[in-house]
Amino acid sequence: MSTENETEINELGEFGLIDVLTNNFPLINESSIEGVGDDAAIIQHVEGTTVVSTDMYVEGVHFDFMYTPLLHLGYKCITGSISDIYAMNARPEQVLVSIALTSKFTVETIKEIYKGMETACLNYGVDLVGGDTTTSKAGMVISVTVLGSAYQEDLVLRSGAKVNDVLVVTGDLGAAYLGLQILEREKRVYLAEPNMQPELKQFEYLLKRQLRPEARKDIYEGFRALDIHPTAMIDISDGLSSEILHLCKKSNVGCELLEANIPLDPITYNTAIGLGIDPTLCALSGGEDYELLFTIHPSDAEKIKNHPDFTIIGFMTEPENKAILVTKSGNRYPLQAQGWKHF
Repeated sequence: MSTENETEINELGEFGLIDVLTNNFPLINESSIEGVGDDAAIIQHVEGTTVVSTDMYVEGVHFDFMYTPLLHLGYKCITGSISDIYAMNARPEQVLVSIALTSKFTVETIKEIYKGMETACLNYGVDLVGGDTTTSKAGMVISVTVLGSAYQEDLVLRSGAKVNDVLVVTGDLGAAYLGLQILEREKRVYLAEPNMQPELKQFEYLLKRQLRPEARKDIYEGFRALDIHPTAMIDISDGLSSEILHLCKKSNVGCELLEANIPLDPITYNTAIGLGIDPTLCALSGGEDYELLFTIHPSDAEKIKNHPDFTIIGFMTEPENKAILVTKSGNRYPLQAQGWKHF
């Protein structure tokens, strides 16, 4: 990724590179006392509890430079990571970003990735307060650690769901998975015939959901406006089936998931049919939607009735009933996790 007019990383060295990458990141939050530039960041969450989460993004596993814009990669690394904090019903405030890269990358390339991170940090009110850079022998690796805060009584774990609680999901599902399928298809076409121009306009929504997902900050804020406190919650990164099974296991409950209620955008549905893929399978096993899946007490169900961001997709049952998918035709099948496997 180096051209004649671009700067080799070894011309700057590690600390020079860090200065170039981070000099546009102002500190926004009062809890960020000291950011990049010292041996360690200083964070002071005076009230409440600190919540911490870490994610890694590996070239060839989580992203492909054949079709991933650099700005989008930086943006997604931040939004995908802070989604975990919103899933705890907490507010993300700081991130630390570490990056390992090979000599093929130039300073300008890395700056473009960090520009995407900067945009995400500004959009979500998050401070970049530290990180590290090092050499990789094979591809790029990006590690993002997020710190957030919440009052103890506001935190929502995966373990709080009770029998008869209502199962709710935000937004729509399956679009990110189909966006990936379209990108992989066009990659194969390009490798076979480099002169072919991809026609992607009709898939813009799906591609955006895959390449530049948004974290559901609006839902975190919406809970307070609606006076709703979820009993359990998780973000959908590995597919709806996997996340439901995580909630069931941690809360020791069963679940009935109603296929007819699973929210699918019309573009998602029609594209899946066109590709010969079951649309429901895209939602169940696709992943990377970064929507929030949560349970609420039945008495709160009326508060979200007809709300455009919330869909009731099932309810929690006795643990011996396991997790069940009730199909549109009324058949019942054990819910299986067939989504993203990390190993």
